[in-house]
Amino acid sequence: MDIKACLLTTAWLLPLVGFAVEIFGGYWSHHAPGGRFRSRLAAYLSVGCIGGGFLLSLTALVFGISDFKLSLWDTHHASASEPTATDAVAQFAVSDAPSAGQEGTAEAPDKYVSGRLYELATFGKIRIAIDYYIDSLTLVMFTMVTLIATCIHVFAIGYMDDERTEEHVDHQVHVADGSHLHRPGRFYRFFAYLSLFCFSMLGLVLAGNIFMVFVFWELVGICSYLLIGFYVERHSASTAANKAFIVNRVGDFGFIIGLMILITSFGTFNFTAYNDRGESDQPGLFEMVRDHQGVVHVDKEGRVVFQASDESHGSIPYWLLVAAGLGIFAGCVGKSAQFPLQTWLPDAMEGPTPVSALVHSATMVAAGVYLAGRFFPVFLPEVLLTIAYTGAITLFVAATIAVVATDIKRVLAYSTISQLGYMMLAIGLGGWAAGLFHLITHAFFKSLMFLASGSVIVGCHHEQEMTRMGGLRKKMPITAYTMLVGVIAICGLAIPWTWAVPSIASGWDIAFSGYHSKDAIVATALTYANLNPIHSLLFLAPLITAGITAFYMFRLWFYTFAGEPRDQELYDHCHESPRVMTGPLLVLAFFAVACAIGGEQGTLFQLLSQSETHVQDVEVSSINLPSHEDIAGFHGQAGVLALLVAGLGTLLAYLMYCRRTPDPSLIKRQFAATHEFLVEKWRFDELYDAMFVRPVHVVASWFTGFDRRVLDGILHWFARTGVKVSGWDRRFDESVIDGLVNWIAEKTQEIGRSLQTVQTGRLRQYVMFIALGVVTLFVLIFALFPET
Repeated sequence: MDIKACLLTTAWLLPLVGFAVEIFGGYWSHHAPGGRFRSRLAAYLSVGCIGGGFLLSLTALVFGISDFKLSLWDTHHASASEPTATDAVAQFAVSDAPSAGQEGTAEAPDKYVSGRLYELATFGKIRIAIDYYIDSLTLVMFTMVTLIATCIHVFAIGYMDDERTEEHVDHQVHVADGSHLHRPGRFYRFFAYLSLFCFSMLGLVLAGNIFMVFVFWELVGICSYLLIGFYVERHSASTAANKAFIVNRVGDFGFIIGLMILITSFGTFNFTAYNDRGESDQPGLFEMVRDHQGVVHVDKEGRVVFQASDESHGSIPYWLLVAAGLGIFAGCVGKSAQFPLQTWLPDAMEGPTPVSALVHSATMVAAGVYLAGRFFPVFLPEVLLTIAYTGAITLFVAATIAVVATDIKRVLAYSTISQLGYMMLAIGLGGWAAGLFHLITHAFFKSLMFLASGSVIVGCHHEQEMTRMGGLRKKMPITAYTMLVGVIAICGLAIPWTWAVPSIASGWDIAFSGYHSKDAIVATALTYANLNPIHSLLFLAPLITAGITAFYMFRLWFYTFAGEPRDQELYDHCHESPRVMTGPLLVLAFFAVACAIGGEQGTLFQLLSQSETHVQDVEVSSINLPSHEDIAGFHGQAGVLALLVAGLGTLLAYLMYCRRTPDPSLIKRQFAATHEFLVEKWRFDELYDAMFVRPVHVVASWFTGFDRRVLDGILHWFARTGVKVSGWDRRFDESVIDGLVNWIAEKTQEIGRSLQTVQTGRLRQYVMFIALGVVTLFVLIFALFPET
């Protein structure tokens, strides 16, 4: 078994061990005597398991870099002559079915490691097993998820400290007598759920077949439901958990259809053939869709021809493969809160802030983007174009709502939706590496900002309205300036003085991580728009939204940390968070700055590029997809435009919320209708309520009336008829059956009473009756039988 597979499998199972121990032993640790350490034992175990997983993942990443022989110089020079990740787009060749043995069976062995851990069942040629598929994307995702989860676990020790008490008081829930709700603390249960959440996400990343993807996809959804509804006594929390679960089921309906199409059409669960452990007698899904050059072959009848096997002469209708891709993407839309299923994510803020940080950075919403990237070889041009436009609409709509939001966590929630739209847009445009590059950088600065918002909420005694804050940087300097790092990163701003510094390390830029990843996406979009002018909206949307993002993110920072206090009492009682909470902020701030150093020539981007599918230009697709060389030609122009727009957004936020020129309240009054429209979140909830919820309620009321008037009426008629029949039967039983029995009993009693006169108890009388009887008997005998 490959060393990387061994390390990652262990890292994957460690959170499961933590979950099991916390569930079965957490109650004891919570209630047993022993002071602070004993009550925090579940947290320490959870942190130890996920922290150990991070160390194992980091070790595997080091081995992976060594195995792939990655170096910045070699990759930089090789990119001029070899196909790159930017070319990894679903393009097609019209051809007859290839002859047996023409195509290769997989990518080069050093690109990925695939094997089987345990086989569950076999149905003919279809095997259901626990498989692993490890490439550079898997290694990076494992390291990112475990690192961020470790920081969030440590932060949660301080944030959830009040849950350690035997009797926790929930000030947001009132009981019948008007007092606050008192309930037992759930400290150990919270960390058990976090451990299960991390196990589920890591299992999804490690999955080597469709079966594992589906199982861990659903586990991620269940864990999010449990954590979003952690404060189950709060109506808003339970409603938000239900909403998240139901909306995701809508997307998962398409997801299941897509998976079933792939399984029934290709006859395999596996992504690729095994090259590490286990025997695979057939190629995997990705190898059957594309040949070794990354080309999808379409015959003259418009059917996609299977590749990579001497026995594979089958095919699948083109439209059916498109349907499968759209179905899988529907699941990604639900998980990553993309238009039109984006409404659940802001409501998910009802969960504890560490949960929000984990959901919005490394697990739940990241799962959708990751899966879109993993199934990228299956997506055809029509699917990619759908993904691109979905991402473009999402990133703009969510950003406009964030402009008017005043709840600090909801601003971050809408920013997450918008940034996920950037990632989907990049994948749809063929910028596979750029989209996943932004997924990694976004995970660091978004987890940082959510934890910083949690620090603000704790410091302000659970106040979340920014309109009551202001000037908090004086009371919470660590929180304020680490939050500023995250804000600069998400806005895509470079450190100003580096613009004047000569080129460093062969053209590397020194800037915060978001600058590099967003710059790569905007460059891909600009190149795509130049090659396909009819789709220029796919460049304008991310460019304009870059300015909106800078505006609402600096609006958040200025509202919260700059200026003078708006609520003096709140300000007076505000305080910096303890070190157990500020420590993770500093760690994440470092990675928000440094994780993407070098940009597209840096280690992270080049490592991700190793996992890309390489394709060649072909004739069928009418869409011109950008190559690496095309994007390089527009990179400088895109970078300047993105920085300019982001700078204008930052300047406008400074003028409005620091200088009050123009006055935000005046603009609000002048654009009251637009402001109200955005406050109501483009009225998507009202639209869905009118289109789906109310009709369902109407239909339900019809069925309720039918049930009560018709079905219940029939049942009640049968009941009344049964009662009447039973009455008749009772009277028959009483008058006839019981009457006969009673008559016999009465006659028997009468005879018995008449015989009582004979039974006198006198011995002489009994002897006389005996003698009389004997004489009578002899007389009868002689009378009847005289001759004897």
